[in-house]
Amino acid sequence: MRLARSSVVALLLALHALQAAGWELAGAHKVVLHARDRSRVEVGSVQFKPVGDDRYSFTLTMDHRAFADHFLSMREFKCVSGSGEILCHVPYPYPRPDTVTRKDFAWLEHALLFMFKLPNEFGAKLWNGVYFSLQLTDAGLAGKPQAIDLNAISAPPARTDMPPYRPALRDDIPPQARWFTRLTIE
Repeated sequence: MRLARSSVVALLLALHALQAAGWELAGAHKVVLHARDRSRVEVGSVQFKPVGDDRYSFTLTMDHRAFADHFLSMREFKCVSGSGEILCHVPYPYPRPDTVTRKDFAWLEHALLFMFKLPNEFGAKLWNGVYFSLQLTDAGLAGKPQAIDLNAISAPPARTDMPPYRPALRDDIPPQARWFTRLTIE
């Protein structure tokens, strides 16, 4: 009986892996922010192309119609507002290879950096950075928000071949702490 249960569990895990493997990193996909109230804001699209060696290039295009302009700390930001919170896209300011694998989405995650602030706060609060850690699912990519300090990229990183926000520099954000609770690519 124990062997049968473990076989069933192994089969279910294999089926889940096959489903996740079924979503293709090819073509155009929507980038969507999901709010606590279950509303969705389509903020852009990403185009994937296979380039060999199990790598895919990507081109991210933010849809500026979904954003409002905010002038913060002498700089224009594109922001989405929701329930007393503002989430602003912060483009990664240095060259990046714009490639991913089915297991490593770090450069795409760096293209999707954000910061949040309250409407009554003055200026950009770069220590309130939001990093969406992406995981492959059967429906696409799902991003869990993590806290980062965007001041860490105020100067070029020492190594340009590695994304600077490695896991040790990110902290999980408690569920429901931010208005936008996840990001998906579908």
